[in-house]
Amino acid sequence: MITGDHPATGFEITRQVGIISERFYTGSELETLSEQEFSIRIARFNVFARVSPELKYRIVRTLQQQGQVVAVTGDGVNDAPALKAADVGVAMGQRGSDVSREVADLVLVDDNFATIVTAIEEGRNIFENIQKIMRFLFAANLAEVLLIIIGSLITFIAMANDASFILPLTAVQILWINLLTDSIPALAITFDRNPGVLEIKPRSKSAALLDQNTLIFIFTIGLLGALIALALLLLLPFFGINRDVAQTVVFVYLTVVQLVVVNPARKANVVAEHNVLITAALLLSFLIQMLVVTVPSLRDLLGLAALNWELAGLIGTLLLASWFLAEACSTLLRKRQAATHQASTASAQVC
Repeated sequence: MITGDHPATGFEITRQVGIISERFYTGSELETLSEQEFSIRIARFNVFARVSPELKYRIVRTLQQQGQVVAVTGDGVNDAPALKAADVGVAMGQRGSDVSREVADLVLVDDNFATIVTAIEEGRNIFENIQKIMRFLFAANLAEVLLIIIGSLITFIAMANDASFILPLTAVQILWINLLTDSIPALAITFDRNPGVLEIKPRSKSAALLDQNTLIFIFTIGLLGALIALALLLLLPFFGINRDVAQTVVFVYLTVVQLVVVNPARKANVVAEHNVLITAALLLSFLIQMLVVTVPSLRDLLGLAALNWELAGLIGTLLLASWFLAEACSTLLRKRQAATHQASTASAQVC
């Protein structure tokens, strides 16, 4: 807390809100310190009273030089320099001066500090949902890309050797997969609520959306889906399965497995609350896919073959195995992040 008020006033406020500091520093005491001592005191202590606007600005700049992301709340003209210098300046909307509101990045309309916490939670919630969508879409499309590239390469080699082979998927089948899986389920994820986001260690300003957890999930699940689909494409003909039927099996598996990994993709960092829209989106997408596979006119439209119960059971078994592995990957990544957070917290407490 940095205030221009009397130290006694500052002490009472810190007692009420629970700010803990070994001692107070006043502006006159800070002005006598060398640059190095000033930096040390700012990093170590939490309460400063009788501070001038120039010192508020200097404290903000010192914290930023130490690698901190600084947010400042204020309402007066004397807070304007610090509000302007901060990474996020928050002015009071009701009792704040015109100058403070003008230079601030955000204006707190209700003057309630709890709203700041709510806003931070909402921002983290949006960030987390973006990462979920990226995990889901990138993992699903990576499986498609790998299957098409490797399958097409095998087809090219087979044709060069006068052997017969079939492309993994046709253009219309690829279009259908993307249309079904990249729309309704992805949109439903944006309505997720993540109650544990405030417990996650704050990210660096330079942190990428594709963090380590996200990349591990994408490559693990994407590679897994591609390998299973490719194995189906290559092995089914050796068991007397017609190539058109084999292609249909690959199409059904690759479409539904993308729906199967939606929930694991949502839980790699934090466990979200139950989202009825996700459930509805998955059920609707699954129903549409089943209609495409079972209705003859729709099958013909996508160039699909009819499947018997044995092949349907094979697809179901592979989907169950894929879901189990995706859930295991998601759980391990979540535990890994929790362990990293605990280690960093313990390190900070030691320091």
